[in-house]
Amino acid sequence: MDLDHQKYPIGKFDGRRPDTAEERAALIAILRGHPKKLRDAVTDLTDEQLETPYRDGGWTVRQLVHHVCDSHLNAYLRLKHALTEDDFVIKAYNQTNWVNTPDGTFPIELSLNLL
Repeated sequence: MDLDHQKYPIGKFDGRRPDTAEERAALIAILRGHPKKLRDAVTDLTDEQLETPYRDGGWTVRQLVHHVCDSHLNAYLRLKHALTEDDFVIKAYNQTNWVNTPDGTFPIELSLNLL
């Protein structure tokens, strides 16, 4: 298995936008189902399994769950800023530093509930 496939197991972002309302609705439906799919995938994992990296040198399953939540919270806040500020600039964040903060070791239920 090549490193790119390990690093991007669901593929790289392609940036395409939906052309129609139907395509947009289909994508929204997919997003709406993700929190349940994530919860279903990790609910019965042991602490040992949650501390397992998904690839050599990669983040643990626990870190990935918290990362998904961090990413969604950042997107939510960026949208709120964009809607309420005249000169909004997207602030980047170092995802690796975020995933290594102490809350990255907390129970995954916290992030699952936020999602």
